[in-house]
Formats: sequence, structure tokens, C-alpha cells
Amino acid sequence: MSSDLVIVYHRQPYEEVVENGETKLKENASPNGIVPTLKSFFGGVEHGAWVAWKLAEDPKNPDFERVIEISDSYGDYSVSRLPLTQSQVSEFYHITSKEAFWPILHNFRERYNYDPVDWPNFREVNWAFAEAAAAEAAEGAVVWVHDYNLWLVPGYLRQLRPDVRISFFHHTPFPGADMFNVLPWRKEIVQSLLCCDVVGFHIPRYASNFVSVARSLHDVDVFDRVRVDDDFISEGTALTERTVPTKIVHEGRTVHISSAPVGVDVDYIGKQAALEQTAEKVAHIKEEMGDRKLILSVGRTDYTKGGTVQLESFGRLLDAHPELRGKVRLMHVSVSANRNMTAYAEVQDAIEQAAGRINGKFGTFDWTPITLISRAVPFTELIAYYQAADVCWITPLADGMNLVCKEFAAAREDEDGVLVLSEFAGAAVELGSAVITNPYSHRSMDSAILQALNMEKAERQDRMRQLRKVVNKYDIRAWGREQQRMFELAGELRKGAKKPAA
Repeated sequence: MSSDLVIVYHRQPYEEVVENGETKLKENASPNGIVPTLKSFFGGVEHGAWVAWKLAEDPKNPDFERVIEISDSYGDYSVSRLPLTQSQVSEFYHITSKEAFWPILHNFRERYNYDPVDWPNFREVNWAFAEAAAAEAAEGAVVWVHDYNLWLVPGYLRQLRPDVRISFFHHTPFPGADMFNVLPWRKEIVQSLLCCDVVGFHIPRYASNFVSVARSLHDVDVFDRVRVDDDFISEGTALTERTVPTKIVHEGRTVHISSAPVGVDVDYIGKQAALEQTAEKVAHIKEEMGDRKLILSVGRTDYTKGGTVQLESFGRLLDAHPELRGKVRLMHVSVSANRNMTAYAEVQDAIEQAAGRINGKFGTFDWTPITLISRAVPFTELIAYYQAADVCWITPLADGMNLVCKEFAAAREDEDGVLVLSEFAGAAVELGSAVITNPYSHRSMDSAILQALNMEKAERQDRMRQLRKVVNKYDIRAWGREQQRMFELAGELRKGAKKPAA
């Protein structure tokens, strides 16, 4: 059955669980996250489809089910699964995407590794995604492609299906031309993106950077530029823009440029925060902490997250302020991204060594300065820690958005607690009421965490009220409405195209 909306994303829209030797497909445990959010769009169309890859020992095995039908709380939809070998996945995702693209997107030129990239394999995998999307899409359908590892899909899809509306959303930062153009495949990538009807980003800076890159490589005219909404101008932060391009034209094709920060499911978080078992967990945490203050940091083990930078700041704080020893604890959650990748294994080792040094230097029999957790904490449990924490410390060196800081604010129904946030997280342009810090500056990092620990209750509550106001206004549903608006703009450009409602 043809689909009015086809979502193209590398992850499958469910969890595969092995029970009694049998693989079962289970709905995502939490409705809070990008996969459940994308699936929610299926509720507004007659039929939807999802395209993803699945690991296969033999992609040519005739028994492999390429298309399956799913029925869950989001409705009935098809899943087109692309069988990829372990070697293909490694080349396409772990090497090309993570070793070449990821460092450039986050402005870590020194970590860029071009040599092992198998570009023909990347093209082949992207072509397979485009073919699957073309096969699933109804006449005039919306095909919604997600993230940088599928950069070439729009160009291939436009060749296969010139009738469809193509929207592409970046979940990462997008760098300026001086950085992006380090990639030798830059022109091919941007040419593909210029085949879209809509190209979306979290914040105006990334949109502006994309247009700058496109103009450096192709003949592109900027037709519309508007002033950025005051809600996304946070004075003094590194990523703030005053104006943003919203429409460009290339070879007669109009491309809408969208800036819309993804949010969190505020209603779901609020319901979890109000549960009796959550309150019991919060009480237990506070009883365990006693009169000590709790600083909470949550992120992935990735060099972009600045884990060791944060730990070193905490060590300097304890060194410079002996009165804080025994009075504050840092709970540092750093979930291992992929220990099989050398870069991430090195980061994990550095985090463990830094935490060990600080605990060894300052710890006592009854006080451990840092609790290091390297596993994923269940979301319901994490909400309790959000509510119990005195400070949430989120200081990535670069981050497309960062939802942890928004989850923290959404969970704080007591309107208390302090958010310390890096100015290099996309969320900083919205969350100016946080204590904004520069993780590249020792002085800025150290003074920010000290300010948060010493902040009076009235100021804490005033800042938190402002944070919660923004997080509520720009929640996940607001992001969805903006994406739908962009689909409809694309439809206006293509006469006779259908308009799926999300």
C-alpha cells in the first residue's frame, strides 16, 4: 500500500528484543524521544511508511522480510528494512558518518579522518534508502529524511520520484563553510540537499551556515531573510543570530529553510514527575544526600560532550574551595556510545581516569566527590534525579540541541534548581535564563558552577520559571506543528501534491 508520508531514518521504529530465543518487536519503552515523536506523524495520514536499515548476515537471503507491517499505539504503518552487512554498517555509519562527518559537523577538525572512508559504499547505502522510499511513496507524498548519514538520499530520490515532496531535518549542528568544505565530497552532498523542498535545522545559526556553504559551492540566491524571533535571541551566547534566510533558489528550484528547535514531551515528563513512586525515589535520594548538594550531569561518552573538561572544573572547584569538600557531590552519567570505536574508548578512559584522580585526591571514608555512571539510567529514574538535583550541569563543547537541559526544566514542577548550560549547545539560544558558561574557559566554567551552588532561592525560582515557560512553549508538539507547516509550504510549490496532516 502506497504511503502519504515516508520517514527515512537509520534506526528502526521499535526495539528488537530476544525472548526465549525468539526475536520480538516491541514498542519503544518511553514515548519521550525522537523515534516516538516521528511515529506520531503517522496518526494524521491514511497510511505511512518508515525506512531503516537492519543488520543481515546475507542481504541476498530470500527469506529476509524487507517490508513488514506494524500495528502499535501510533497506528498501522509499513517498515521497509534494508539488509546491510556488518561491513556495510561499519563503513557507512561508524567510519564515514562518525569518523569523517561527525567531527566536521561539531568543529573538531583535528579528529577528522578521511583515509578509511569508502565513499562508494556510502553512495550505495544512500541509494538503497532512496529506492526504498521511492517504492513506498504515493503520488505527491512527503518523504521526510533525517540526519547527516542520509545526505545523498534527497538527490537520488529526486531522480527516482520527481513528484514527491522532500523534507530533510538535521539533528546535529551545521558548521560554516570554512569547516564544512574540509569534506572532499562537499559539492555532491550540498547538491543533494538542494534537491529538497525543505531543509530544516534546530536553530538559525545552523540554517545560516548551510546557506553560506551552499552559496560557496553553487549558484544560490537568497530570496527571503527574516529577523529571528526574540525567543531565540539570547544575548551573549555564541550561537545567537539576528536574521536568518528562509528561502533560497537554485537552478529554478525553491528550497525552504526551516529553523525549529526540537523540544521534549512536557506532558509525559510532568506525568512521570507527579507519580508517587517518583516522589518516593526523590525522598530516598535526598535522604541519602543529607545536607550535601547534588550536581547532576547527563550525556553520552563523546568528545563533543566535554566530559573531562567538566570533571577537571569540578576538581579545580574542590581545590580552590576547601569548604565545599564533603558538602557537594557530582553524579556524572556518561553513557558509552560505542566502545568498539577507538575515539569513544579513549574518551571513556579519560573520564574514568579524571574521576579516579579527583576521588583519590579529595575523597574520604564517608564522602566520594564523584559518582560515575557509565550505563543508561531508566528515564523514570532519571526524572527523580532531575527533581532531587540542586544543579544540572550541561556543558558540551558542541551540541546540535541537547534535550537533557529541557528535560530537567520540565521535571522541576517545584520551580527550583539551577541549570548551568554551555553556550555551544543549540538549546542555549532558547534557555537564556540558565547560567550560561563557556566550556573552553576555566574561569567561566569554575565561576558558573560556583554561582549555581551559591544562588539564593528567589533567583533560582525566577530563573526556573523562565526556563519552564520556554520549554513548555517550544515542546515536541510545537516542533511537530512547525514541521507540518513546512510540509504544506512544500506542497504549495508542487501543484496537485497531496498534503498529509500530522
